[in-house]
Amino acid sequence: MSESGKPLYICLISVHGLIRGHDLELGRDADTGGQTKYVVELARTLAENPQVDQVDLLTRLVEDDLISPDYALPVEEVQPGFRIIRIAAGPPGYIYKEHLWDHLDSFIDNSLNHLRQQARLPDLLHSHYADAGYVGSRMALILDIPLVHTGHSLGRVKRQRLLASGLSASQIETRYHMARRIQAEEMALATAERVITSTHQEIEEQYELYDYYQPEQMRVIPPGTDLSQFHPPEGKEWQSAIAAEIGRFLREPERPMILALSRPDPRKNISALVRAYGESKPLQEAANLVLVAGNRDDIQDLEEGAQEVLSELLILIDHYDLYGKVAYPKHHKAEDVPLIYRLATLSGGVFVNPALTEPFGLTLIEAAASGLPLVATEDGGPTDIIGNCNNGVLINPLDPAAIAAGIGQVLFDWEGWQLHSRQGLEGVRRHYSWDAHVEHYLAETRSLAERTSPPLIRRPATQRQQTYNNRAIFSDLDQNLLANPEALPELIRLLRQNRKCATFGIATGRRLDSALKEMKRYQIPEPDVLITSGGTEIYYAPKLTKDEAWSRHIEKQWSLKSVRRRLNSLPGLVLQPKSEQSPFKLSYYIDPKQAPSLEEINQLLHQEELAANVVLSFGQYLDVLPIRASKGMALRYLATSWGLPLEHVLVAGGSGADEDMMRGNTMAVVVGNRHHEELSKLADIDRIYFAQGEGAAGILEAIDHYHFFRDCALQPEGADSTR
Repeated sequence: MSESGKPLYICLISVHGLIRGHDLELGRDADTGGQTKYVVELARTLAENPQVDQVDLLTRLVEDDLISPDYALPVEEVQPGFRIIRIAAGPPGYIYKEHLWDHLDSFIDNSLNHLRQQARLPDLLHSHYADAGYVGSRMALILDIPLVHTGHSLGRVKRQRLLASGLSASQIETRYHMARRIQAEEMALATAERVITSTHQEIEEQYELYDYYQPEQMRVIPPGTDLSQFHPPEGKEWQSAIAAEIGRFLREPERPMILALSRPDPRKNISALVRAYGESKPLQEAANLVLVAGNRDDIQDLEEGAQEVLSELLILIDHYDLYGKVAYPKHHKAEDVPLIYRLATLSGGVFVNPALTEPFGLTLIEAAASGLPLVATEDGGPTDIIGNCNNGVLINPLDPAAIAAGIGQVLFDWEGWQLHSRQGLEGVRRHYSWDAHVEHYLAETRSLAERTSPPLIRRPATQRQQTYNNRAIFSDLDQNLLANPEALPELIRLLRQNRKCATFGIATGRRLDSALKEMKRYQIPEPDVLITSGGTEIYYAPKLTKDEAWSRHIEKQWSLKSVRRRLNSLPGLVLQPKSEQSPFKLSYYIDPKQAPSLEEINQLLHQEELAANVVLSFGQYLDVLPIRASKGMALRYLATSWGLPLEHVLVAGGSGADEDMMRGNTMAVVVGNRHHEELSKLADIDRIYFAQGEGAAGILEAIDHYHFFRDCALQPEGADSTR
């Protein structure tokens, strides 16, 4: 136990991967990523702080001829006050983290033996990731030492991403032992006095999914940034090769840069920035747009999502005739990135992050450390960063006019630009440097180590009977959630109250960007699952991860060009705007008086051997989808992937496009506003309830009718069990 004022002895635990004090093998595999760098940098900076006497980093000892002998050294003295202690556990060779679970108890026993041989026990344990959370929890309880935990990533969220990759629930369990990982995370939350996260959004959208989540134990301390690498311009950056590469695109390269730097990922929303620039003559006259979107030799060789993003950028540049004003270099090196930020600062430019959602925003911190003002999405981590640094403006990423206005607000006010630049530099040093990180860290943890802070009062946690959600609610957007704004807050409250047992999904004919815009307007929180474009795309929270396996599944036998060529000549069909089209959805306005019937349209497509699913909504909207795609098929794909019985799924529909979601074994409700139209033919089918209430009120009525939450595996204290 540390005496008050005495320098601390802190023990960090990071079990998996390859850890040494020099030449970190970052990116060697999935176990040697950012966590490795984080724990070593944290240990280094802690050891340099006068409040700390000693830092030990416990990791696994690895003896393997295929890797460096450094990892077989039991003790590595990295610098004064910091050493890496390697603990034997399991077979000697290198093992991926998914296969370490059976060896963690040996790691615990051997770590305890090591610590008990010392003259002094640590004042504080700090575990990193789920495996170390299991180790740290046991050691903290045995030694009666306070535990701090950092998850780095969480199993419940990781499982969603793996489902999106096309793996089934059983495959995920076999390969990744996800249930054991989640149990270890629950144990860490149940034991730790403090849990350190990077953003408030991480707390609200990820940790809240856990049974032992308590807001009182959470602390936001963003990771540090290397200020020796990211710093203000030195004046010679114009002479670099990357400056020449950017300059070759531009007629007037000396103009201020509007810089965006990200992967070519649809979620990064770069196309909205191009639209904002293309529709703003003042921005075009004052500044150049520089888009650094990954590396490529040939767009056609990239994966589908990146192809789509880059192709759209080129089309938009051509549409707005932005040649000579936009740079989009094909290649850049990692060491070019700091130079690119400094070039933009030298030009008097601005850094823009228009992402649909940004969980943290490391590029924003790097830009700010380079003296570059920010314009960033109001969704996620940028709220914290700009709030701390006061060095830019937040914008609605779904509104190109708002993006352009935000850029202009920073770019056209030179005194304001200089103030934003200075405040960004000061804010990064104060909040996002490694020294600042450690000062915040010690401010939060020193009283724990010295036992001077009151212990965390833990509320009773009602554990769910199953590891994963055992039921789900899916609703249409326009005809259900948006149809009755007055009842919407109560529905949202009830869904949030039960989110640990029930998954919430939205299924809409809208494209992703259009759906997000409406959800933002009506303050509907991001659902766990978002089915868009009539069932042709599936996205998962919290990062809007696209289900690529579903896209691969529905693309078979689909030819958008052939279907469009066949239908465009038919009377009574008019293509809807581009904003309603997508690679797997062809949308028309239909005039039933002139157009062929649905049966005739299907027959025409079959004659051409074109496999398609034709959906009519409200008698005036016609969507043509791949034969394997619809809202109902997407729902059943999800239920199968999750191992969730359809009998545990409540579906709320409002138009003909929802019909196949509602037929079959699901519980279903037709909300009051569409009773006598397209869905009236479902009135005699069992398990379909026709509600009196409109929109969200009708869904609430159905929840009561089916006693939907009564059998939840987890019921919050005081909740109405009849629902």
